[in-house]
Amino acid sequence: MEAVLTGPKAAAAAAAKGGAFPARRLGFGESVRVGSGIWRVGFDAAMRRNRAIRVGAGGFRAALVKETNESPRKTNSALTGPVELFVGLPMDVASAHGGVNHAKAIAAGLRALKLLGAYGVELPIFWAAAQPDSDPAQFDWASHAALVEMARAAGLRVRATLCLHGSHRRPGVPLPEWVARAAAADPDILFTDRYGRHHEEYLSFAVDELPVLGGRKPVEAFEDFFRSFRSAFADFFGSTITGITVSLGPNGELRYPSFPPATGGHQFTGVGEFQCYDKYMLAQLKQHAEQSGQPLWGLSGPHDAPGYNQSPDSANFFRDHGGSWETPYADFFLSWYSQQLVNHGDRILSIASNIFGELPVEISGKVPLLHWWRGTRSHPAELTAGFYNTDGRNGYDAVAKMFARNSCAMVIPGMDLLDREQPRELRCSPESLLSEIVGSCGKHGVKVLGENSSLVRAPAGGFDQIKANISAGNSKVKSFTYNRMGAEFFSPEHWPQFTAFMRSMVHEEMDSDDLPSNEKGMLSPSAGSASQKEREMQAV
Repeated sequence: MEAVLTGPKAAAAAAAKGGAFPARRLGFGESVRVGSGIWRVGFDAAMRRNRAIRVGAGGFRAALVKETNESPRKTNSALTGPVELFVGLPMDVASAHGGVNHAKAIAAGLRALKLLGAYGVELPIFWAAAQPDSDPAQFDWASHAALVEMARAAGLRVRATLCLHGSHRRPGVPLPEWVARAAAADPDILFTDRYGRHHEEYLSFAVDELPVLGGRKPVEAFEDFFRSFRSAFADFFGSTITGITVSLGPNGELRYPSFPPATGGHQFTGVGEFQCYDKYMLAQLKQHAEQSGQPLWGLSGPHDAPGYNQSPDSANFFRDHGGSWETPYADFFLSWYSQQLVNHGDRILSIASNIFGELPVEISGKVPLLHWWRGTRSHPAELTAGFYNTDGRNGYDAVAKMFARNSCAMVIPGMDLLDREQPRELRCSPESLLSEIVGSCGKHGVKVLGENSSLVRAPAGGFDQIKANISAGNSKVKSFTYNRMGAEFFSPEHWPQFTAFMRSMVHEEMDSDDLPSNEKGMLSPSAGSASQKEREMQAV
């Protein structure tokens, strides 16, 4: 019996650089090099059932299981049940020009996840990683081809996330060099706050259809990115790649970058700021105000809104009683501001649907769970991020309609968060917000895919909360991705908790010979003996 390891066209070129699998047939027992790691394709029948392998110097132990027609095995309910369980790969897993970072640890981790009953892994594909050179017409898929091959060899599916954003958080990922050059020449193609500071992680929604990238429109560049991915990975769709999530804004989420630059939502507790001060957004606001018969309303954003890290009561706009957010001007501005967000999401999901819609894959986009200050009437964190969702008004209906119109699923994070674990002074309520968004999805027939809030930071009771949200009885949530593999993920503090969570989600017992005999059924990473380099896998 043979395993066929054939990748996209780029894999052959990458193999010459030592980064991807060679495009040829490999017999069981053969090894190939992926970056700095060795991947063993399989074992003969006598070894398949009982042999445990160790990958890397003191790395993670995991038994390698190979399904065969001659030896049928039990099927884990996680693979056949209503909920598909994924684990996110490290954000920096793909290195430039064909390499795979931490290949040994990744390979061992994939096998461990398979044994636990995981359905697949989420693979982040940053725009800059796919275009590491300065030529906007060239794409390099070798690193990601190697990773998809590794997942397929481990018996896991892949949900690919096509990231149109950059990130200043560790590990730092910029926008492609040729896009950054255009932004350096015209900083207004980036989101800008009222102080003139630019957010360098995503292009302003106002320039989607303007030729600001050396004469090209951003939507044209996004379409090229998607089409190149489709062409390069044509052999994998349906069999290995079963889902594609497309980035819709900062951190991949459909929102404005209302947090301060270089911060994440879980680190931020202020109300945020409106992002409508680049010249292109201001031009659209001015035009909309003139068409509405109120030209003075189009000169800028709200003048009495608080700053990034301030509370709702520190200025007049968001005050619960007598705040400007309830005035006709605010309704004009917030309606326009939120509509620009929905229009941008519609453009990107429409492109994705047109390119990938005929493939046997699920297309999705992500929305944020902006739950702080949820207990106020104005919901300021949601307003500054672009969701016109205030007391008595559902701002997620329009978003759900847009997803439904493009036949796309919605990824919602924060399924591990509990109201009782949140700071009282921030008046948070992640549970009520999650219920509201899921309710809008149900109303418009949009499938929900869940995620946890952040890297392996489940609060006390967080795993139980995840199970409650994605249980088989909840027909709305069909897939869940746990973020994210890395050193913390495999730490002694976290790995046993995650293992217990996975076992509780996989209802049927695994075969005894699928488990390391010395662990009494518990897969456990040898974190203490792993090399320092392997332990430094980073994730966001």
